[in-house]
Amino acid sequence: MRTVLEILTGELQKAFEACGYDKKYAKVVVSNRPDLCEYQCNGAMAATKEYKKAPFMIADEVAEKLAGNPYFEEITSVKPGFINIKIAQSFIANYIDEMAKDKKLGTKDGEKKTAVIDYGGANVAKPLHVGHLRPAVIGEALKRILRFNGYRVIGDVHLGDWGMPMGLIIEMLHDEQPDLPYFDESLTQEDFDKISEPPFNVSELERIYPAASARSKEDAEFKERAHQATLKLQSGYPAYRALWKMIMKVSVADLKKNYGNLNVNFDLWLGESDADPLIAPMIDDFIRRGFAHESEGALVVDVAKEDDTKEIPPCLIRKSDGAALYATSDLATIIQRMRDYNPDMIIYVVDKRQEMHFTQVFRTSRKTGIVKEDTVLSFQGFGTMNGPDNKPFKTRDGGVMRLEQLLNDINLAVYEKVKENRDTDDESAKKTAAIVGLAALKYGDLSNQITKDYIFDVSKFIAFEGNTGPYLLYTIVRIKSILAKYCEATGNKFGTAAFETIFNNINNGMLNADVSVKDNYTGVNKAQTPSEKNLMLELSKFGSVVNTACEELAPHKLCNYLYSLSDAFNSFYHENNIMGESDKERQKGLVSLISLTRKVLETGIDMLGFEAPERM
Repeated sequence: MRTVLEILTGELQKAFEACGYDKKYAKVVVSNRPDLCEYQCNGAMAATKEYKKAPFMIADEVAEKLAGNPYFEEITSVKPGFINIKIAQSFIANYIDEMAKDKKLGTKDGEKKTAVIDYGGANVAKPLHVGHLRPAVIGEALKRILRFNGYRVIGDVHLGDWGMPMGLIIEMLHDEQPDLPYFDESLTQEDFDKISEPPFNVSELERIYPAASARSKEDAEFKERAHQATLKLQSGYPAYRALWKMIMKVSVADLKKNYGNLNVNFDLWLGESDADPLIAPMIDDFIRRGFAHESEGALVVDVAKEDDTKEIPPCLIRKSDGAALYATSDLATIIQRMRDYNPDMIIYVVDKRQEMHFTQVFRTSRKTGIVKEDTVLSFQGFGTMNGPDNKPFKTRDGGVMRLEQLLNDINLAVYEKVKENRDTDDESAKKTAAIVGLAALKYGDLSNQITKDYIFDVSKFIAFEGNTGPYLLYTIVRIKSILAKYCEATGNKFGTAAFETIFNNINNGMLNADVSVKDNYTGVNKAQTPSEKNLMLELSKFGSVVNTACEELAPHKLCNYLYSLSDAFNSFYHENNIMGESDKERQKGLVSLISLTRKVLETGIDMLGFEAPERM
């Protein structure tokens, strides 16, 4: 299904060509002056140089050629050369009906490409904290947006599970619990295979790592022991491999629970350890083909280019003591991903302060031929979530807040708000608060451009008015309430569930499966009020917005659209009395319009990774 912009541009192209001008100048865009027109074409301004003619003369000719075109209610030339457009009400009403019947609601499927998204980045044996919020929320939204646009997407948590932290934990356990079988050198792999239960829980792990890390800063002997333990683990020492598996088992189970609370899910739970077997052959290959060379005892790949405007240091892939680095692991992981999935695109959702690291990794990947020439390597560096002092968000005592605590705090704030707004039992209020709180948190993050820092403001994020997640949910709940009242008043099956049946039947080619439902789907009316047409216009933009959000990897553009659509609906709601409408045919058309609005809003928030409650 073509978007409105594509249809209008097509009509303008015909007119430009009919007037003797290149159709490349006929691009139509949404008007930046909605008080004057709905869409506009500024191509005459660009064409004036080629055709040596005043832009208003070109615009006059094109506008005159389009006079009487059924797609336009009004099309005018405005000096110095703008073409202002208001589209016909019959056209927009028909478009909305076609959109309602379209499985993707007017969104075009992109090319059938494969994308791997690296997001999450949690470290094993450590709790998720607020620093993990942005990669999880952004990565999940990008995954869902790309999938909606037809991509095959593989989401990878990419755990930090293979470095010095593992050695620190092993040595701390050795000192605290020396009788554990993993420290008995007489035991064999068969003995370790018989152990089914971990000798610790997640709380103990979360205590052990920071204690071990702090100790290593003061105790050089302990630090060296941890270093040796790390080398033994990575070399395949059976006892430490068995203990590492137990650490992974406990930690990953807890991470899955906490990511699940964010409604964030990964297709792959791989980590640095999974790429480790590929590191040695990769380095050997780099040396053999002359890409890697020694520099001050270390092994590096030069990645600087002549046209660089700033210094790009060589990519360090092996330290002088033989240890691998993050870059080494990331390069081996790219080899693994290309081998297993042959992706067209690999997207990294990481802190923007890691830009230099990924510049080096990406350039090394291309220079050494790890990726194909047309493989897209995308660095989506995110800004920080800051407190009121505009510094990275901390607890009141200055510590790093656990993500679980942040969710609890925002849910409690929403719970108190729900209890103030309506009389409900505690269980229902808590359930609603959890749904609304997650929407507030995610929307508060995603409505900002990925690269930008933002202020975390609970009172602002949980507001039921303004550009917030709860405002979107409140709009959906309001529509559900109207539909329920309509069903009750008319005995009509056009309720919330029935509307889903309509869409499912249309999409599956089975519209006649339920005649009573089909008969109630009459389509929308020609708009009779400004707010009715404005709501239709906003609905019609959905496909274009989703396609743009996908192409630009920009969830904030989808957020902005859903907010504008919610505003358009609420203006429409206040201007049109749906339940009091005496013309029953018109009433059915209005119900069709708000039902589609609900469908678009729910589809949009699902891409952002949250849902709406039944009541608020």
